Amino acid sequence: MLERQGRWLIQLRDDIPGIVAPGTWGLFGGHLEPGETPAQALRRELQEEIGWQATDLTPWFSRTGDVRMAHFFRGSLTVPLERLQLAEGQDMKLAELSELRRGSAWSPRLGERRPLALALQLALERLTDDDAAEESGQR
Repeated sequence: MLERQGRWLIQLRDDIPGIVAPGTWGLFGGHLEPGETPAQALRRELQEEIGWQATDLTPWFSRTGDVRMAHFFRGSLTVPLERLQLAEGQDMKLAELSELRRGSAWSPRLGERRPLALALQLALERLTDDDAAEESGQR
């Protein structure tokens, strides 16, 4: 999850049958190439998908599902949204947490609301849990 000024960068995935979570809002990223670490793969994917060179990414958590393992990272988006070039997906935006917590987000490009992908829902749950732990002094 990339944060900029209190908002989170999300990607509206393409409406292509057969891809993971088509037509939903997710996080930028992708598959590991042979020999890549998760951090290397994420940096490569961010360069390919939005033309941005990430420098400060912190491993956050991993989740093993039925088919794949997902590695989540957190970091700061150090450039304005306008400096990114969307090369994969139908839209991207910086979303407020309040919008994400409603389970869907508005696409300025499509002019409609779309649901959140499972991976984004998992990241949002972890973010909420981490914030609650910080507030209660458990971290």
